[in-house]
Amino acid sequence: MARPQGTPPAQGVPQLTAEGGRVRQAAVPPIVDPPKRGSLADIPFTNAAEAPSDVVMSRKGADGRWRDVTAAEFRDEVLAVAKGLVAAGLRPGDRLAVMARTSYAWTLLDFAGWAAGLITVPIYPTSSASQCEWILADSGATACVVENVAQARMVSAVRTSLPELRELWQLDTGAVAQLAADGRTLPDALVTSRRQSMAPETVATLIYTSGTTGRPKGCILTHGNFFAEVDNATELLHPVFRSVSTEPASTLLFLPLSHVFGRMVAVGCLRARVRLGHAPSIATEDLLADLAGFQPTFLLAIPYVLEKVYNTGRATAEKIGRAASFDRAARIAQAYGTAAVARQTGTGPGPGLGLRLARALYDPLVYRRIRAALGGKVRYAICGGSPLGSRLAAFYAGAGVLVFEGYGLTETTAAATVTPPLSPRLGTVGWPLPGTAVRIAEDGEVLLRGGQVFAGYWNDEGAFPAVEGWFPTGDIGELDAEGYLTITGRKKEIIITAGGKNVAPAPLEDRLRAHPLVGQCMVVGDNRPYVTALVTLEPDGLAHWRRMRHKEALAPKELVEDEELLAELQKAVDDANASVSQAESIRRFRVLAADFTEEAGHLTPSMKLRRAAVARDFAADIEELYRRKR
Repeated sequence: MARPQGTPPAQGVPQLTAEGGRVRQAAVPPIVDPPKRGSLADIPFTNAAEAPSDVVMSRKGADGRWRDVTAAEFRDEVLAVAKGLVAAGLRPGDRLAVMARTSYAWTLLDFAGWAAGLITVPIYPTSSASQCEWILADSGATACVVENVAQARMVSAVRTSLPELRELWQLDTGAVAQLAADGRTLPDALVTSRRQSMAPETVATLIYTSGTTGRPKGCILTHGNFFAEVDNATELLHPVFRSVSTEPASTLLFLPLSHVFGRMVAVGCLRARVRLGHAPSIATEDLLADLAGFQPTFLLAIPYVLEKVYNTGRATAEKIGRAASFDRAARIAQAYGTAAVARQTGTGPGPGLGLRLARALYDPLVYRRIRAALGGKVRYAICGGSPLGSRLAAFYAGAGVLVFEGYGLTETTAAATVTPPLSPRLGTVGWPLPGTAVRIAEDGEVLLRGGQVFAGYWNDEGAFPAVEGWFPTGDIGELDAEGYLTITGRKKEIIITAGGKNVAPAPLEDRLRAHPLVGQCMVVGDNRPYVTALVTLEPDGLAHWRRMRHKEALAPKELVEDEELLAELQKAVDDANASVSQAESIRRFRVLAADFTEEAGHLTPSMKLRRAAVARDFAADIEELYRRKR
């Protein structure tokens, strides 16, 4: 994978297949040959052998300071914990469950588990007792590591139904040190032997889907799946993962490691020897403090985080009476970013002199502050999970942060498509990742094929839903004339109104959620005469709005009926409606006093809507939207 410093990334052009005058298939050949031997467990040991003094991680101490961890130090810790797992009687192929927030210890356990020949099983730290019990039982986990006493009590309460679970360790009471101590007398050769027995086709992890409908299913991901994903991604995104300046590449991971995106990032950074830090909280104050302390050069994020930074910047400007100035700066950044991308792709001349001067004026006033909120050194962001939207992507590009959007699923080891660095196209999720093919079925469903596509579902491998060798994603999308993919909705979520109009709710919802006052929303209209929406309020955005308008005293019931608030939300709805036809537009909306939460069963751990649960719990509110107006 070595490349001379500063060399531009390899970038294939999609091979396109057209049918009936439309592009039906796009494929990009791999730019890295898949390894024929070895596993992810070898990465810390290879790093230490080739570059022992290179910094591969930084960990935050109790004093708030970040301490660098070299490749040799990380290898030693992985080896020590792996020997502890062997000493506990765990055998190759046993499942090790981890239930914790994103942390250095999580990644350490992941690699130590692999070094001991185990299959790691992440569990969201916010999971309920029944969810936790199901994953532990279905995976047949032999051991489980939890973060704190509350999680330990949760697991202990269901252990009678988990006969295969023998070990339970707790991180905040010294589990890592305990494991290292337990394995101290074992020879290193035991771990070496287990590592050498694994191959790319060996199962690395079981990641359970978030379960928007029915019970979560365990996706079987092999070491080879991860290699196909991270090796092609890090090679393609060369400016991101490999420094081309004097500033070494680094990232702060705040995505949950229980999600495939977060795991892919951790593996990719270790594989590319990019300095990696961990942040356990995405609460605004906590995350901004960690970003300021760590100062990453790139970020892996979901749209929520980038929207939050933008909205916080806008709220701060409004607070000091400069909202109009911020809005003008935002329009200039969007225009500049759009023009700059057009120049890069050969579809336009680039920003003119007036636009360049205007951007230079606002850089110290607005854009530098946005970059400072991200730590000050961020120049790239990789965004996935849901569409960011072309306007926000253009804003960040104009503000000096180039956003690469991607698309993928748990079943595809994260990204299946990504924005090509030399040919970005705002509003799309890019081209197929090298080594991947995308096909659009007759009904518009996105089908995928590639080395990162999973091996099947645990305990139900026959349920692999292949369509002539392709994995059907359940998403609806389209390929443009150059092979860029756009996702337009979920197949099972398509709304068919009483008038027969097909409506994809996701684009409307994504655009609505970008507004600082909107927390969550769900578009409704199946078998109804028109489309409506349930809207919840975003706490930080609402608090700022109330302060600015001196309405802190309003009770929740009065607030959701406040005419000024409803008028502001109507603007957000009008903006969302501008992206669709009149028949697809939201005619009425209802503001809810309660939010959609994971605890109430309305959201999955990855923040996806459980539509049936929302429709059930807010049935009366939905009916109210379809009563005749007085």
